[in-house]
Amino acid sequence: MINSNLKIGLFGIGLDVYWDQFEGLKASLEGYLGGLKSKLDELPVTVVNAGLVDTVDKAFETGKLFRQEDVQLILLYVGTYALSATVLPVVQKANVPVIILNLSPGDSINYEQFNKLSDRIQMTGTWLKYCSACPVPEIANVFKRTGIKFHQVTGMLENDAESWKEISEWIEAANVANIMQNNRMGCMGNYYSGMLDIYTDLTLQIKYFGGHFEHIEVEELTAIKNEVGTAEIESRVADFKDKFDIQPDCLPEELARAAKTSVAMDKLTASYKLGSFAYYHKGTGIADNEDTMSSIILGNSLLTANGIPVAGEYEIKNAQAMKIMDSFGAGGSFTEYYAMDYKDDMVLMGHDGPGHIAIAEGKTKVKPLQVYHGKVGKGLSVEMAVKNGPVTLLSVVETANGALMLLVAEGESVAGPILQIGNTNSRYRFSCGARRFVNDWNSHGPAHHCAVGVGHISSKIQKLAHILGMDMVRVC
Repeated sequence: MINSNLKIGLFGIGLDVYWDQFEGLKASLEGYLGGLKSKLDELPVTVVNAGLVDTVDKAFETGKLFRQEDVQLILLYVGTYALSATVLPVVQKANVPVIILNLSPGDSINYEQFNKLSDRIQMTGTWLKYCSACPVPEIANVFKRTGIKFHQVTGMLENDAESWKEISEWIEAANVANIMQNNRMGCMGNYYSGMLDIYTDLTLQIKYFGGHFEHIEVEELTAIKNEVGTAEIESRVADFKDKFDIQPDCLPEELARAAKTSVAMDKLTASYKLGSFAYYHKGTGIADNEDTMSSIILGNSLLTANGIPVAGEYEIKNAQAMKIMDSFGAGGSFTEYYAMDYKDDMVLMGHDGPGHIAIAEGKTKVKPLQVYHGKVGKGLSVEMAVKNGPVTLLSVVETANGALMLLVAEGESVAGPILQIGNTNSRYRFSCGARRFVNDWNSHGPAHHCAVGVGHISSKIQKLAHILGMDMVRVC
């Protein structure tokens, strides 16, 4: 999981009148909470542990603490019965998503040993250690009636892989939401004229994801490029030769041209502290700008592999999808339909321009193109297929009613012939079949681009959608 300085608030609950009645109960619950915190500390997040909250006064103090610490997610550990009045002030004041952890200390009470206890006070105290499920309906009722967003994990504190997977995914989703909230996207140039599907409302993007959009002139990149020195160019060419499979027909002067622009892109993204990028510009009429834009693919592929995903054709929505996928550690390469293979029941998908070379099957090839189809200029391009194995597709969809939603599909990248045309492209198989996938995907009105990443992560994306207050649809 990528560290984004995420802070999560953790607190347990109980009823203060129990502590004098049942010896050792409070200490046991504090031990359970401490063990939970130790497991959370293994993740790259900061845990603000408020301890046991067992009175209304502590509830208000904890709510204030979580606000001061700017936590982005609250984990509420339910150890035993507690009054909802000692829970609501915590989460109301913090006003962030809440995960109710209904976690028992074991898989069951040992009934035989329990019933042999001669002291009924001791028996009740022992039972109360397993009473985590008791107050959850009360808490859920109050959260629902007061508009608190919450989700539940029900299981055991130990030896419960399913519960821990759920907890980890919630934290990972909150981490990605935090990355998006603080992300800066560079927007350079303009939309590819006539692609009505990719036009988007930037204020709407900020409403759901947060972040900032920095509008950048192509001339600024060109000016930086023209100051790049020979040593920097030679060093970047060496990087290219290390990270790419450079084909024999790539001319040295073309590699140098791409290296020069690559160094300039690194400097530009660093100066604006960018975490993602969307670009398109013809450069027609100004030779220097055309030179810049026709030599940008290799450098943008390196940026994409290094956590700054770059989308061509000024596809801002897809740059957002790529950033989400990359923040989950899945990659996130720019893609669209290329062709249908009805013989093998597959969909060929890919795109020209930069690819996510960190998720490539083998080393990404670099090939010279005499034309960039539909675009101005010529130069070097990348050809890769996504790693064979499970994949997830993600599209950020702008709906007819002015909202954003996430569209997801899980499939498999499979080995086989691809189109050797100097573009990224792969063969994908879907459990619902190629025809059904295409029809169902298109029925939700996505733009023709999407992001593809490795692994099946729809359950994580679903949690992210909940945190962001978005709908998510999974078609396959």
